[in-house]
Amino acid sequence: MKVVAGLAVLIASAFGASAAAADEGSWLVRARATYMMVDNGNSQTFVDPALGELNAANKWLPEFDVTYFFTKNIATELILTYPQQDNLSFAGAAIGSVKVLPPTLTFQYHFRPETTISPYLGVGVNYTIYTGVHINAVTALGVNAPINVDRTSWGPAGQFGVDYRFAPGWLLNVDAKYIGMSANNVRITGGPLAGTQVTNLTLNPWLLSLGVGYRF
Repeated sequence: MKVVAGLAVLIASAFGASAAAADEGSWLVRARATYMMVDNGNSQTFVDPALGELNAANKWLPEFDVTYFFTKNIATELILTYPQQDNLSFAGAAIGSVKVLPPTLTFQYHFRPETTISPYLGVGVNYTIYTGVHINAVTALGVNAPINVDRTSWGPAGQFGVDYRFAPGWLLNVDAKYIGMSANNVRITGGPLAGTQVTNLTLNPWLLSLGVGYRF
């Protein structure tokens, strides 16, 4: 009898979780702590290849996300943060920083949204805006002229995550995203070499996140 009673409780809990998921609504908001691991797939400088590569540093950042469910399995997620400052180095020497704002939109498939543990996959597009460019290029790049980068870039995005429902409407979330993020032109903007491409800034980061969400 104890075994039967235990199974009955488990079945009732499962149906309760399913009912709660069905009643939670089409919107889901999350707050995440995200670690950005930069791929740094940059080519060497075109001015003098021996000088080395332009790299950005890994960092933690806050992330806010809004998801809308079209059906119980299909959703779209808008991934947001505020402009993030990335510190840059060239051939191992700090040369300045640039701010990036990378809103990303993904379309997702949630495999088991009616259960307590629900994995999902997503694909989408990233649009990055580069601002606050401060690069000291005189000594690091070997050119006595101001340097700037492309101000926008487009790239693909891929995503995998898992939601864990711990209370009606409330979720814990683990998420991993790979984003194509590349300012392909780092150019000289003044002097006789104006317009010359010095190198590129290819970030292509992995974003590894842990967060909490509420569905309503």
